[in-house]
Amino acid sequence: MTTTESGIGSGTVLITGPTRNLGRSAVLAMAGRPAAERPDLLLVGRAGADLARVADEARALGARVHEIGCDLARLADVRAAAAAARDLLGRGAVRPLRALVANAGVSSSDVRTASADGHELTFAVNHLAHALLVGELLDRLTGPARIVLLGSNVYSANLPRKVMGVPEAKWREPLDLARPATGEKNPGLTASGVAYANSKLAILYYAHELQRRAAAGVQVLVFEPGWMPGTALGRGAPAALQAMGRGLARMPGVSTPKRSGPALASVVLDDRWAGLRDGAFVVKDKVTEVRPVAHDRERERRLWAATEHLLAGVRAGG
Repeated sequence: MTTTESGIGSGTVLITGPTRNLGRSAVLAMAGRPAAERPDLLLVGRAGADLARVADEARALGARVHEIGCDLARLADVRAAAAAARDLLGRGAVRPLRALVANAGVSSSDVRTASADGHELTFAVNHLAHALLVGELLDRLTGPARIVLLGSNVYSANLPRKVMGVPEAKWREPLDLARPATGEKNPGLTASGVAYANSKLAILYYAHELQRRAAAGVQVLVFEPGWMPGTALGRGAPAALQAMGRGLARMPGVSTPKRSGPALASVVLDDRWAGLRDGAFVVKDKVTEVRPVAHDRERERRLWAATEHLLAGVRAGG
């Protein structure tokens, strides 16, 4: 079932990370919908040729598109992007905001690396930047509306991941997760994998708490595109590991942006998902139960409070 004229596709979708891989594929899938199902698009990403290119491609498919330059590793940029979106909505340059898609993500290969605001880079981009963006635009969402966060099953290890040495989350107090590692030596890829898994567990916790605080007409969902080795997510990894990822991407059954992008577009737009709430976890095209560790009211509450504390400065400074 696709969107109705009173559904998500009748409004505007804001998406981060629209220039490559999953984000680009999802943008073009939404832009290529029939006119009655095609949303206006606000593309939030690094300003430059890549952002201009995907915007032009979406326009060529018939979509009304606005580019908003933003470096998600800079919270001041995120706040400015939210202000730009609010301005476009307020002026009627786009239709009402019906969906916000927190697609962008990174996996830093060195947990000593800090964002412009001094936070551990993976946690800063994957969680804090999107929490700020959502918080700044939550009151502009017009129901029925959806917030779609990008999740991953890596928060919990199963047998295949253990065999491959993929680390699971090791949860700590959120203020500790936001703090870059110290020392002269890079703690290594295991530490960076744990940081990435922690950021994805944080997204699940945040989704559950966000749903409790969002208006009745706003759904909060978490989308897992499937394992996509070789994408730009690991661009900070050593060259040998990046080459390995590109090789694994050619294996049968492995997810690709070409397949997962339309699946993300469906979760954003289609009536099929209208009954889901509470951070429902959609893996490719199926609702999947998360592991018990991903439901913890106390952790969710503490993450929300810590996030508000970490973002208070940039909000006050605006």
